Amino acid sequence: MGKNVKRQFPKPSELAPLLQFSLPTLRRKKRRLEKAYTIWDLRDIAKKRTPKGPFDYTDGSAESEVSLERARQAYRDLEFIPSILKDVSTADLTRTALGETFAMPLGIAPTGFTRMMQTEGEIAGARAAEKFGIPFTLSTLGTTTIEDVVASAPGGRNWFQLYMWKDREGSMALVERAKRAGVKNLVLTVDVPAAGQRIRDYRNGLTVPPRLTAGTVINAIPRPAWWINFLTTPSIEFASMKNWEGTVGELLDYMFDPTMTWEDLKWIREQWDGTLTVKGIQNLEDAKMAAKLGADAILLSNHGGRQLDRAPIMLHLLADIKKEFKKDYEIHIDTGIMHGADVLAAVALGAQFTYVGRAYLYGLMAGGQDGVERALEIMRTQMVRNMKLLGVNSLDELTPKHVRFLNRQ
Repeated sequence: MGKNVKRQFPKPSELAPLLQFSLPTLRRKKRRLEKAYTIWDLRDIAKKRTPKGPFDYTDGSAESEVSLERARQAYRDLEFIPSILKDVSTADLTRTALGETFAMPLGIAPTGFTRMMQTEGEIAGARAAEKFGIPFTLSTLGTTTIEDVVASAPGGRNWFQLYMWKDREGSMALVERAKRAGVKNLVLTVDVPAAGQRIRDYRNGLTVPPRLTAGTVINAIPRPAWWINFLTTPSIEFASMKNWEGTVGELLDYMFDPTMTWEDLKWIREQWDGTLTVKGIQNLEDAKMAAKLGADAILLSNHGGRQLDRAPIMLHLLADIKKEFKKDYEIHIDTGIMHGADVLAAVALGAQFTYVGRAYLYGLMAGGQDGVERALEIMRTQMVRNMKLLGVNSLDELTPKHVRFLNRQ
């Protein structure tokens, strides 16, 4: 090898361009988030910074946790079919849903107990959503009031998710508060006649707010930032259910109503004059009934795998339901979305809009509002890049011809 190479001493002028070092940043959070290139990277950071109870509440699902794993596997099993030699100098992510235009076909799904994951909670999510031009949905089990969420992001599109309690008057009082606050879209969750068995939460003895036990103290030692926030900020409580004492599982069993029927959906449609999204649809017959009773959109969702174990896979269901609906009826989808390409796949198969829950919460736990913004930026970048690689300039160009499922038989 030495005979084939002529060696020389490098000149200082030749070394200069190679010796350009980045200045170290003293902002540890910024440095930490900049090193996250995927939602899974944010999950790794979140796990290191968050106590086991809150992290497992976010990360886990019901019983064997197979519903969530299958949902994610469905996206992994999807193959893209690109078109080449197309002018893709632009990539338009804007999407109209429920009469409004958003900067991306992606919204933040309702998640309960959010300040338990990281002290900035729903405020961080609402402000990040406002900045990125997408909707934020507050859960009935949120830890911030609807009034405070709207005030924190007055230019945002803030939606409200409703669990129909056994206390019907209490439920509708929340709806009235949302209406007075300016909420235009009500998301009614219908897959909760009982609470799913979230085994991680039972094993962790999860309560809201978390209780200090010997185990939680030991677990807190490598996670001081979370506990400093917990101990020096207002107490974590359910904004809609103040003064609750007990475990998460006990609360869900108390709140969720096994007597809810289609008549309740009709009644809510009569009470609510904004747009109505029905969340938790998992078969074609129920999708048709929800549309018949006045839902403006159906949200295909198995609750992130947190309710029924071995629930249907929403991505597989999407294509079948899309064939049965008129072209302009809105079908939305969540569960299992962890990458911008997952969003594009759902849109190609007929989804008008998509939502993320865990992906946003991993960002929140990794770095508060900055972490949520990092999660949204990661997904936006992934969408733009993959649109160009697929040979499309806009979401409307995506069709089923761009995707197919791998045959693993």
